[in-house]
Amino acid sequence: MTSKPLYKRVLLKASGEALMGSQGFGIDVAVADRIASDIANARQMGVEVGVVVGGGNIFRGVAVASKGGDRVTGDHMGMLGTVINALALATSLRKLDVETVVLSAIAMPEICESFTQRRAQHHLAQGRVVIFAGGTGNPYFTTDSAAALRAAEMNAEAIFKGTQVDGIYSADPKKVPDATRFDQLTHSEVLEKGLAVMDVAAVALARENAIPIIVFSIHETGGFCDILAGGGRKTIVSDT
Repeated sequence: MTSKPLYKRVLLKASGEALMGSQGFGIDVAVADRIASDIANARQMGVEVGVVVGGGNIFRGVAVASKGGDRVTGDHMGMLGTVINALALATSLRKLDVETVVLSAIAMPEICESFTQRRAQHHLAQGRVVIFAGGTGNPYFTTDSAAALRAAEMNAEAIFKGTQVDGIYSADPKKVPDATRFDQLTHSEVLEKGLAVMDVAAVALARENAIPIIVFSIHETGGFCDILAGGGRKTIVSDT
């Protein structure tokens, strides 16, 4: 490994389920604190970090549609769930004296700042961790798509996708013990093989902007920084 980080600016995508920990619902503060600690250590390495967090631990819009409800309303409710998670993670970061700002795609000025690309770039340049909330602000788009979009807008050098497992597999390794694990893939291979790491729109957007996707376990303490330093266990999706 190298003491110099491989990337200067990255986008970390964490699922809402990651913040839930072993609970069946909501936010495990200890887990939020651990993820915040990993982000704080990355900042100490000199890496500029943006974060997109999902909302599946609180609400999923597709669940409404699957039961006959209105998908647009459901997705709006899911976006609000991401704001709750963003505020929780920001609180954990501020406990570590890490300057943090939450930018929401849905205007709610009493709670957090509204997202603009210029504002995000300014905060990152000032050394603040920027947490992007509210998804893309549009229904029918996942927080994976939001992560790829924000990564492109902030000129991120890589998307770090924190998952429940330590990379990309040919199938869910928790259900298929002999599933094949990949160390390296191209964006096109992920799409062609139908590998469920990020949705199609997110992978395509990352490919168009030549942004590598690095998939790792969000549950491994220090894993984020290990990969930034050139080590760690992960799958790299890149066309270069």
